[in-house]
Amino acid sequence: MITTLYLLATTFSLVGLLYYRRRFNMQLSLCVLVDVLALTLLMHLGGGLRSGLGVLLLVNLAGAGLVGQGRLVLFYAALATLAALAEQSYRAIVSDIEMVDFFQAGLYSAGFFAVAISARLLAQRVITNEELARQRGVELKNQTLVGQRVIEEMQDGVLVLDRTGWVKQHNPRAEQLLGLGDPSERKLVNYSTELARGFSYWCEHSSRESVLVRAPASGMQLRARFIATDSSERDVLVFLEDMGRLQEQARQLKLAALGRLTANIAHEIRNPLSAINHAGELLSEECSDQTTKRLLRIILDNAQRVERIVSDVLELGRRDRAYREQIDLRLALPILVEEYTLKEKMDAGVVQFEFLGLAVLYFDRSHFHQVLWNLLGNALRHSQGKPGSIRIKAGDAGDGWVDLHVIDDGKGIDDSLREQVFEPFFTTHSRGTGLGLYIARELCEANGARLELTDSESGADFYISGRTIE
Repeated sequence: MITTLYLLATTFSLVGLLYYRRRFNMQLSLCVLVDVLALTLLMHLGGGLRSGLGVLLLVNLAGAGLVGQGRLVLFYAALATLAALAEQSYRAIVSDIEMVDFFQAGLYSAGFFAVAISARLLAQRVITNEELARQRGVELKNQTLVGQRVIEEMQDGVLVLDRTGWVKQHNPRAEQLLGLGDPSERKLVNYSTELARGFSYWCEHSSRESVLVRAPASGMQLRARFIATDSSERDVLVFLEDMGRLQEQARQLKLAALGRLTANIAHEIRNPLSAINHAGELLSEECSDQTTKRLLRIILDNAQRVERIVSDVLELGRRDRAYREQIDLRLALPILVEEYTLKEKMDAGVVQFEFLGLAVLYFDRSHFHQVLWNLLGNALRHSQGKPGSIRIKAGDAGDGWVDLHVIDDGKGIDDSLREQVFEPFFTTHSRGTGLGLYIARELCEANGARLELTDSESGADFYISGRTIE
């Protein structure tokens, strides 16, 4: 009868714990109370503590100590102790027992407290270790996410290879450089035989030298560095650097240093140059000899040419000071061209316009004036100078971009010179400085735009591709 009731009470307690998860301490206390009462009755019917059923109370207290909280664990031990002493006292009243039975009850009582306290201390240690492991797991996850993000955003390609040359992992940049595709064919030799040979040589000699290879998929020249790891599988890290990007960075640094140097030199040249110009003009006013006048004219012409070079160099030094705004090309271009035609004293009909869409360009206004001035000068110099010889086309290119074309009807630019026209100090004109197109491209890049030379039916077609909004 007692065991049946105990089974029903235990089943009811389990159902309550599964479907009603509130007030856990109260539920646990009721379960311990039921366990103590049921086991105490069974122990009494079995002959007291000598029956051995008191050990089950130790098991229950150990379980309650592991999941219980605070002082409730001591309350459970005290409850079991009172039940055991009460059963022993009742047995002593109704029948004769030996004194050793009370000593056994005392040992059980001490055991109840010892087991409950030990279980509670063990539970606290487990909880502390669990919280520490959770925190370490969160930190590890955060570090993994940060590391993964860093690797994904790296400009260099990263590969993880095993010792057989199998590509186990890679970042998106490596996929672009090598053209990694089907995961079932990710053998290094399938993407670059040169890189595979370099990897084999490194595995045999453990060389620290970089390997220069060319990726067949992208055609880029790459520098590969192999680094061993301490992983259990002895994986190898491969860092791939785009040599073209490195060379471009070196070129930009060189040009920046050269720009600072030339700007400083230009400031120093301008003062004596102004003195030369002023002295030459004074001498030309007082001189009557034709030979001397011709020589003075040569001096003044070359001094003016040096002055233009100095002005261009100083303008290049101001490329980073861009204050961009939206420029309505329909309004700005006619005004700018009118100023240019008045300065160069050419016919107004030489330049014709064609607009498509809104034609709004987001650009620094002074930079835009300088760029168009250079492009118009270049177009006028190579055109036939007839009405309509220079055409300016401006129109929307879609996705927030606008294109501006300056087209002339000259002979055009030879294919062998197309790569050199934007280089500094390259010119095909005897009186040119060779800085006009170079400065124009630099100013466009400073405003987030591009200046390119494209094919045209006749003459040269220089076009600016820029944003309409920021």
